[in-house]
Amino acid sequence: MCVPYSRIDVHASAAQQQLAQALADLKTEFKLPGAFSPEVLSELAQTMAAQQLPDLDLTALPFITIDPPGSQDLDQAMLLERHDQGYVVHYAIADVPSFVPPGGALDEETRRRGQTVYTPDGRVPLHPARMSEGAASLLAGQVCAAFVWEIRLAPSGETVSTRVRRARIRSVAKLSYEQAQQMLDGGTSPSGSGHDDGGSPPAAVVGTLRLLKEIGLKRIGLEHQRGGASLNAPKQEVEHDGEQYQLVFRPPLPVEDWNAQISLLTGMAAAQLMLAGKVGILRTMPEPDKGATDRYRLQTVALGRPWPESMPYGDYLRSLNNSDPKQVALMHAATSLFRGAGYTPFDGAEPERTVQAAVAAPYAHTTAPLRRLVDRFVLVICAALSAGEEVPQWARDALPALPAIMAASDQLANKVDRAAVDAVEAALLSSHIGQEFDAVVVSGPRSNGNGNGNAARSIIQIKEPAVSAYCEGSLEPGSTVRVELLQADIASRTVLFRAV
Repeated sequence: MCVPYSRIDVHASAAQQQLAQALADLKTEFKLPGAFSPEVLSELAQTMAAQQLPDLDLTALPFITIDPPGSQDLDQAMLLERHDQGYVVHYAIADVPSFVPPGGALDEETRRRGQTVYTPDGRVPLHPARMSEGAASLLAGQVCAAFVWEIRLAPSGETVSTRVRRARIRSVAKLSYEQAQQMLDGGTSPSGSGHDDGGSPPAAVVGTLRLLKEIGLKRIGLEHQRGGASLNAPKQEVEHDGEQYQLVFRPPLPVEDWNAQISLLTGMAAAQLMLAGKVGILRTMPEPDKGATDRYRLQTVALGRPWPESMPYGDYLRSLNNSDPKQVALMHAATSLFRGAGYTPFDGAEPERTVQAAVAAPYAHTTAPLRRLVDRFVLVICAALSAGEEVPQWARDALPALPAIMAASDQLANKVDRAAVDAVEAALLSSHIGQEFDAVVVSGPRSNGNGNGNAARSIIQIKEPAVSAYCEGSLEPGSTVRVELLQADIASRTVLFRAV
């Protein structure tokens, strides 16, 4: 059963106006890049005019895409098939490298940006929309170039072999996660799915979706065996419905988890190719340190869902119920176990650190080149290694600089996202100053950072609206408290409660 969206609106027009201004100001505050320069756009026009599709023609394969609703920058398309009691995963990734001449104006600009940054009133893209939402996007019905991964799996779901080649493809259906889930649950094609008649979807589309569930569940089982962990917490997102901003609290659908497993599978395959070839860049993360683990165990006890000593943390996280506010608080608190992620480049020898602890295996970012810089280089390196060819020198030369570029862009994107949510939360509560709410304490006292040394604050989670915020005083984690709203300032993005 899918949990419906929980939407909380900002009704007051004055608050909406203040909120719209606060969100618009984020681009200035965080110095986000503006429009692409004429030099970049001119170079892109020339590149697109000279574009030649790969000789390998895979347009007869019925690929499909599954993305958030409204997405136009489609990085991945898939076709899943049975083969010799096992499976074949055909995973097409947008051929971004063919649009970005090494050392050119667009190459330089994308290195400055690092990744697409999303804001409630739009986004600051890594590439010009003409490319990322047009020529390079794997839109349904469009013949375009892609790096096509062919990953053969055993009946258990384990990888048997990997091959990656450039080819021309054509997706036959553009689905949102909700549409894909509806088709799996009901077998019919919802409106807007890219089909002509809105009736029964083509057998190939349904076949891929059914195998997505089958393979996804097997890959989740393998993740459990490896000791990996997926954090599928409900997403807190800011949306605009054309009239007002809303904070949407959206539990993930099962199909999103299965879809993520195909992306993880491809990233693991990319890591193995690069490790075997002794050149590339991995996404790495250390195991949680004992202090973080011990603190999290205390939180699980305080919130009434103790983490058994004998249970791997991945299994524990999957056992949490995303419709229970206390368990949702535990999902968000678990991010303390996922710290220290970074990028590890290597050339000529295998690096000392190879494992991404949450994946519990070597892993590389390779499936989102329209939105993330590093993936472009991983794709080129993997294609060369798969073909037994020399890795282009321009890709090798870029490796040392990529970790710093990606770290800076990750930090910026996270700050913008947090600031947007903070602003909307303040707006949601701005007309409720002095009112009381029931809350759960999710984190114990900490300094508020103002240097006065005596103003400890705890972090609480209120149920409706689903807002986490500071509360004055030293409160016991896991306790249920009644709190009064003292401050909800939209401009400063500040929300503050006190325990009653």
